Amino acid sequence: MRNASIPGAHGRVRPLTLLGDPVLHAPCDQVTDFGPELATLVEDLFATMYAAQGVGLAANQVGEALRVFVYDCPDDEDVRHLGHVVNPRLVETDGVVIRGPEGCLSLPGLEAGTERYDHAVVEGFTMTGEPLTIHGTGFFARCLQHECDHLEGTVYADRVTGWRHRRLMRQAGRASWRRPGMPT
Repeated sequence: MRNASIPGAHGRVRPLTLLGDPVLHAPCDQVTDFGPELATLVEDLFATMYAAQGVGLAANQVGEALRVFVYDCPDDEDVRHLGHVVNPRLVETDGVVIRGPEGCLSLPGLEAGTERYDHAVVEGFTMTGEPLTIHGTGFFARCLQHECDHLEGTVYADRVTGWRHRRLMRQAGRASWRRPGMPT
């Protein structure tokens, strides 16, 4: 396999945006230019996701307030799903709601039981503007919902309530990755 066919092989690893940064808490803008800058962003997202050992990454997690995410995520049957979505819309969630462990590259080292549907459908476009529809089940459905949330300005910690939320925020406050001046 040639390196040119591996997503992210020519991308640049970008710094991750961490919890508390305003770009993570505001809805992202629609992509209107499907040119070379978008292709570079997608490559950089893959490179950054792989370097951080994640299964999905949204553009605002590298400081770009654009509606784009990438994924390389298995479903519950261990089938690999690899791709990207531009201007995604979560058009369907159904099935069983499952509370499962969820983490995020913007909250490194932390995780909390988060409720998600076990089936999700996302519609959007490729980086060249071709329409696409993605169906996800199990863990991959969780990934799709998680990344779509990012583009709406929501992190998984916002979906966690009660004592789970308090514990997660306490852990985030003690985490060594906190940057000086970040709100608690």
